[in-house]
Amino acid sequence: MTSDILPGHPHFAYRGNALFGEDVRLGELAQTYGTPLFVYSKAAMLSALAAYQRGLAGRDAKICYAMKANSSLGVLQVFAQAGCGFDIVSGGELARVLAAGGEAQKIIFSGVGKTRAEMRQALAAGIGCFNVESEAELEVLSSVASAMALRAPVSIRVNPNIDPKTHPYISTGLKGNKFGVAHEDALRIYQRAASLKGLQVIGIDCHIGSQITDTAPYLDAMDRVLDLVATIEAAGMPLAHLDFGGGLGIDYKHDTPPAADVLWRLLLAKLDARGYGKRKLMIEPGRSLVGNAGVCLTEVLYLKPGEQKNFCIIDAAMNDLPRPALYQAFHAIVPVTLPEQEVPDAAKTRYDVVGPVCESGDWIGHDRALRVAAGDYLAVLSAGAYCMSMASNYNSRGRAAEILVDRNQFHIIRQRESIADQMRGEILIDASHA
Repeated sequence: MTSDILPGHPHFAYRGNALFGEDVRLGELAQTYGTPLFVYSKAAMLSALAAYQRGLAGRDAKICYAMKANSSLGVLQVFAQAGCGFDIVSGGELARVLAAGGEAQKIIFSGVGKTRAEMRQALAAGIGCFNVESEAELEVLSSVASAMALRAPVSIRVNPNIDPKTHPYISTGLKGNKFGVAHEDALRIYQRAASLKGLQVIGIDCHIGSQITDTAPYLDAMDRVLDLVATIEAAGMPLAHLDFGGGLGIDYKHDTPPAADVLWRLLLAKLDARGYGKRKLMIEPGRSLVGNAGVCLTEVLYLKPGEQKNFCIIDAAMNDLPRPALYQAFHAIVPVTLPEQEVPDAAKTRYDVVGPVCESGDWIGHDRALRVAAGDYLAVLSAGAYCMSMASNYNSRGRAAEILVDRNQFHIIRQRESIADQMRGEILIDASHA
């Protein structure tokens, strides 16, 4: 049987006319477990991780999965078992990592708005480091740690003012972004951190954005950070680790990001040239580990021809796949079952692929050439990152089920959410007291 691998998705392929995830037929999953349905390839995740491991081989480096990309327990378990650390941004994410078998000392706590309760939770768990993002946060964290008779390990996230050439909503390293401290203020803030009794300064952190497809912003940011490291250490504050964040892009629509091992060969060459090659390194990849490891299966409900546009209405919506509505993002959409004979694009119909949610912004793809009928299944590609983790119950829609495939086996890692699940915790007012 021939195998036609989907571009950018080496673990998803057509065999004959059927789409497979590894060795599992996706149409059968859709029929058995319903749609919308997220399906992830374990091999795809581990293959993406392996590229970072190759690039960092022989170095003192820790790969911390940025779990905001996909925080499902089954996904976290894959990376925990592979020895990864985790980059978290909330107390809820901390609880998820520990529930999935992650090690507390391998956790980095990022984010601009950590609460005192979250700080206490993380300190009690014994996490490896807080990435502090403001001077005010330093003061609060020191106070919380001191009250617990502890010293919080910290690095400070520095904003290098580097343009990552990405969507403005996912750029994080410019002066106008809310993240990190200004490069020119960093030395003074490090000096303040070193003076606080509840803190132990152990590193420096930098993250410039997400879905970056060029090496130049990374190299520029590294230069800026290393200049600052030299200044900070000359002032008597040694930094045990250098954290260069994540943000590497994936192929959504003919995007050409560098492979992780290629990128890190370039970055390590710069580190070596500047004398920092033996320093402990931390990185926080997210999207690049899971983005192309997942697809969302969906059923065609109706075809609605129109005078200006034709609509293909599917049962997945913006609450399941929010990236198009949020970022005008592109996701490739392909049939789960190909027709017996190849259909040229000229014989297909151009559709806007939309969901059933009552919003004009509820679209998944514009102007897609498809040969479909009601009842057919489609696969929305590159759905492993920032889909389920950002899913909602808008229109009282239950969140989708999730399945992890592993060669010819599959595991249900999230059951479909019921209306009872949604309403749990809500309380009607007692009419007698209204």
